[in-house]
Amino acid sequence: MTTQGSTQGPIERRGRTTGPAAAVVLIIGAAVSLGIYAVGRTVTPDYTTGLFGQHLEDAVRLKAQLGTALLGLALIQFALGLWMYGRLPGAARAPRPVRTSHRVIGALAFLLSVPIAVHCITTYGIELTPTRAAVHAIAGCFFYGAFAAKVLVVQWRGTPRWLLPVLGGSLVAAIAVSWYDAPLWYFNGFTLP
Repeated sequence: MTTQGSTQGPIERRGRTTGPAAAVVLIIGAAVSLGIYAVGRTVTPDYTTGLFGQHLEDAVRLKAQLGTALLGLALIQFALGLWMYGRLPGAARAPRPVRTSHRVIGALAFLLSVPIAVHCITTYGIELTPTRAAVHAIAGCFFYGAFAAKVLVVQWRGTPRWLLPVLGGSLVAAIAVSWYDAPLWYFNGFTLP
């Protein structure tokens, strides 16, 4: 086992080796992503499925609006994360309420994502054509796997310090890719810029 400050071997935190913990977290996250993918591939698409009483193009419009709100929350999360880690240029040390805000906004973002994802899965399943739909579906599956991994990292103190910000950034990236492939596509007249 290596000691803190060593340049070789697994990272340690509080006297525990974190390499196996990181591997377990990443495997669980990958399993969640693959599980959602597998379920989505078995779904028979039903294009008449509604979302909060909206159907067909009205449901797509509502989903695009909710997805845009989700992207906004993700960008706020990203800025708060940078602030908490002292990486926000020109900002003083983050006060304690920033951490609380980060958790509350994260919970809201997750809750907002659920009806969007449920509608996507029940309406379309996991489609692999066209490429835009495949990228969107895979980014969505990845988002929930990364979210599961991030929750584990927050709760499990034996993970390396770098893993939490990497997963947080991955969540923002997955939301941005999903937004580009669906809400932006919708708002841009069903074409990608």
